[in-house]
Amino acid sequence: MQVAIDGPAGAGKSTIAKKLAAVYGMTYLDTGAMYRCIAHCVLNQGGNFENTDDIIRIAEKAAITFDGDRVFCNNKEVTEEIRTPLVSRHTSDVACIREVRELLVRQQKAYAKDHAVVMDGRDIGSVVLPDADFKFFLDADVLERARRRKKELDERGIVKSLEKIAQEINQRDDNDRNREEGPLIQMADAIVIDTTGKSIEQVCDAMRKYIDGAKA
Repeated sequence: MQVAIDGPAGAGKSTIAKKLAAVYGMTYLDTGAMYRCIAHCVLNQGGNFENTDDIIRIAEKAAITFDGDRVFCNNKEVTEEIRTPLVSRHTSDVACIREVRELLVRQQKAYAKDHAVVMDGRDIGSVVLPDADFKFFLDADVLERARRRKKELDERGIVKSLEKIAQEINQRDDNDRNREEGPLIQMADAIVIDTTGKSIEQVCDAMRKYIDGAKA
């Protein structure tokens, strides 16, 4: 079984994807973490985000692996390092590059061939898993998404104002929706769920009703 979950930053995709994968005994593949790994590599290898060739070269050499919730890049755990505001800010800079997307999408498709997967991202239902058994599009208003992001940052001791976070989310939304390669798209056959004001459990229950109903 393949489950594709798309939506903008902060809509709850990753948390809910992990929970669904656990419920159904499937593998969760964090595609967003893969793009974050490339941005992290560029930052740590002295790359230039304005030099596309530089980013492609770094991406081609990056070895990204997962162990449960843990993320590794070039044999080093980067689970926490790829979640910093700096990496978040530059992730869309690498995600808009066609060669980088093609490289990572090939890896994602190859993995999905041999595993029951739950994947979340921006272009899972449109590009990575166009024939997925279930496609979901999760959304929430910007302020709610900013509050969730601030809570995450606060828990990690990173101080940033709610206004600044909302501003960054708006910018990322704009980048994700308007980039040429793998833009954020709400597919016509996707089940749309607004997560504003809903708990993780409520959203998961809503998604499980669709999945279990189809399996019955």
